[in-house]
Amino acid sequence: MALQPAAAALDGGDPRMSAAGEGITDYSHRTIRNMHDPSVSFEEYLHYAAISRADESRNGGGNHVMSILPGKYGRKHQVAADEPVGALSSKSAVDKEIEVAQARTSPSMLPGYSQNVSDSEWLQASRAARTATWGAVFYLITTDILGPYSVPWAMAQLGYGPGIVLYTVFGALAGYSGWQLWRMFLRLDSDRYPLKTYGDIAFRIYGAWARYMVNILQSIQLLCNVGAIIIANGQGLSQVAKNKVCYIALCIIWTVLGGFLGQIRTLQKFGWVANAAIWINLLVIFITMGVVAHSEPNWDAAKANNSVDRGPVITSGGPPPGTPFETQVVGLMQAVYSYGGAMLFCEFMSEMKRPWDFWKGMLCAQLFIFCFYIMFGLYVYSFQGQFAINPAQQGMSPYNWSTAGNVLFFISSLIAAALYGNIGIKVLYNNLFTDVFHFPPLTEKRGKLLWVVIVPIYWGVAFVIAAAIPQFSNLTALVAAICILQFTYTFPPFFMLGFEIKQHAMRGGEGFDPATGHVTRFDSGFARFKRGFARQWYLKAFNTVYMLGAACCAILGAYSAIKGIITAFQTNPAITAFSCKSPVAAG
Repeated sequence: MALQPAAAALDGGDPRMSAAGEGITDYSHRTIRNMHDPSVSFEEYLHYAAISRADESRNGGGNHVMSILPGKYGRKHQVAADEPVGALSSKSAVDKEIEVAQARTSPSMLPGYSQNVSDSEWLQASRAARTATWGAVFYLITTDILGPYSVPWAMAQLGYGPGIVLYTVFGALAGYSGWQLWRMFLRLDSDRYPLKTYGDIAFRIYGAWARYMVNILQSIQLLCNVGAIIIANGQGLSQVAKNKVCYIALCIIWTVLGGFLGQIRTLQKFGWVANAAIWINLLVIFITMGVVAHSEPNWDAAKANNSVDRGPVITSGGPPPGTPFETQVVGLMQAVYSYGGAMLFCEFMSEMKRPWDFWKGMLCAQLFIFCFYIMFGLYVYSFQGQFAINPAQQGMSPYNWSTAGNVLFFISSLIAAALYGNIGIKVLYNNLFTDVFHFPPLTEKRGKLLWVVIVPIYWGVAFVIAAAIPQFSNLTALVAAICILQFTYTFPPFFMLGFEIKQHAMRGGEGFDPATGHVTRFDSGFARFKRGFARQWYLKAFNTVYMLGAACCAILGAYSAIKGIITAFQTNPAITAFSCKSPVAAG
């Protein structure tokens, strides 16, 4: 999955991160920023995470594989209906730690700490904010806007054999990366130091530079996703208008609409609309499958988009003859795009009542995504062969059905683009503008006014990207190579490598002392690195190879996408930057 518009359903406002959470007294913004306090050590994160996991296990049932099944094999403890969310057991481990560490958590030692907020209130707020179950996580991971539509075109570039193999391998590796993120989250997240984003994992392992790198890449990905949706909607609207309206004007229409919709600052208001978009996407997919089985391919769109002349439908077991290697790599990047949801896994886990259960939702979701995407891709490719285009619903030839599919896609994709823009602006604003340039928080009047100004600028930049590179497949491949591949395949083993080296370097007598707040380490430097790497070295070696392989794949993907963009501009007259001619208009 590329990204999940229904992720907004989880965004109901987190009392831990809000200055006005329901039932919670005011937290200062300095306290919120203290969540990224560089003085908090790796050992301290581990210490409090272990306490939180133990308390969750005691209050929420056993952590075992068979708990995914119903009945006697499933959950062994059900919290009473009248029991408060996250209620602490009498004299729990967390309570004891609060007593032991009272001196360390006094207001005088936490900059910006509000004396109106007790430790127990902070813990209750932290747990009250976590309400999602693993079933909800499954639902959120499987929601998508662009992932399925690219699979038929990818199969047309790769053929049946390589297409199935590569989607299978990349799906398995995406599952392994998700498992790594899950393991790191469990060991770094706690009620005292809640882990909220992907960047938080980077910060707690490598420091502020890694967090900024992750947040910048995340912002670029979301911006380019908005640009890709502008291209897709511009192409679709040009088909509806029978290519009689200037393509660039149609893209401007979507940019203006997105700019207006993007003025909604709170994602909670998007929740029910985003959920409706999921079912709209499913309807478009089933319409596409039904229509392509009983009609010819869209010859004009295939000619303009793929430079393929009208002729018999041809499918291939291997890469089709004459397909350049770079084009095959671009097809492979569509698989990367399809499995690109890892960027939001940490956000999902941060909202879960029991983060340990995340693996259940992720496993079921990855299996569902793999089976559904492969089925859809092979089905459409079998009927359209080399004429399959990206996105797939624009390859339908009957005008009425094509119009219906495009109109439905407009609705869901505009919602998704507004969500991507909303999240992208907030990531950029909260993690760069606020921290580095000291912009006012978005909750203040000046922040709200800046939001009104930034939204149209953001959508304007996305429009420039879409208009300058009106090549949907190559643009999404470039985004997949530069951004998505890092979040799903490069960063997880890189973070796990650093995490395990730090953890395995710890010896007896070392660690965090909650009574004093001090960390004991007997050595530092290369000796510590060597000792950490030596323990389970074979796993660390595998993660190193995996990380380097993913990085090489990213470089190859970016090179192929850029070369594909250049080649398309040179050889395909239907593709011109800032042109009135639609990329799916022949002649």
